[in-house]
Amino acid sequence: MEIKEVTIVGAGTMGAGIASAVISTGFKANLIDISEEFLKKAEKAVEKILSRSVEKEKMTEADKVRAMGNISFATNLNKAASSQLIIEAVSENTDIKKKVFSQLAEIVSDDAIIGSNTSALKISELAASSNQPDKVIGMHFFNPVPAMKLVELVKTDLTSEQTLNTAKQFVAKLGKEAVTVRESPGFIVNRVLIPMINEAAILFEEKVASAEDIDKAMALGANHPIGPLALADLIGLDVCLAIMETLKEQLKSDKYEPAPVLRELVAAGKLGKKSGSGFHNYK
Repeated sequence: MEIKEVTIVGAGTMGAGIASAVISTGFKANLIDISEEFLKKAEKAVEKILSRSVEKEKMTEADKVRAMGNISFATNLNKAASSQLIIEAVSENTDIKKKVFSQLAEIVSDDAIIGSNTSALKISELAASSNQPDKVIGMHFFNPVPAMKLVELVKTDLTSEQTLNTAKQFVAKLGKEAVTVRESPGFIVNRVLIPMINEAAILFEEKVASAEDIDKAMALGANHPIGPLALADLIGLDVCLAIMETLKEQLKSDKYEPAPVLRELVAAGKLGKKSGSGFHNYK
């Protein structure tokens, strides 16, 4: 099956980023959300991403205009009916995602692949809400999508080889690289990365060092391009907390207990860069 049109469900940061990558490489895209307000913000975000590519001479102004002509915005899931690939990128909540999957099951074609951009949730649980679990696969993009080359493709026991191979080919056409992961909590990157961020949060909470010095130490001492607390702010502290809670629940180990300061910051609405403050201030 050749993928020509892609529907992305969820117009947040990840949805807009995925949409920009899709239309930049010649595919048609539909970006769907329940909120017109979110869609308007997403349209501006997509245009801004493409404008940066023009500034960096990665595409011409004509390429940008052509790409923007390949995207449509809608509040109705029925728009997904003509797509060969649907990528779910809604909130990191199992119940919300399952609802989307069950609704899509009534709309999409029998050949369509449904991918989930979840960063830690069980793909098999989402697939159970679909009438074709062999067509369901995890497609975990990373933020910021235009800059990050990796996509984790998460295969359940029911995901067909054809689905996996089609997803691999699609990722390659986006100019990105795929790794195949057997379904497991946190997959590869977040299983390693988020507990490291959590440990950095514990160091901060214990006043071992300032957030700035913790980040500087890891940037210069481990050659990381960005420190763990700055990275947490970029990811979103609410997302980091949700992943830690998922790891603890699924792996049944106290070593994945979220740092209290992480819970406190999220409860206070300090979610990182998107809210203006987290471990660092961005105002």
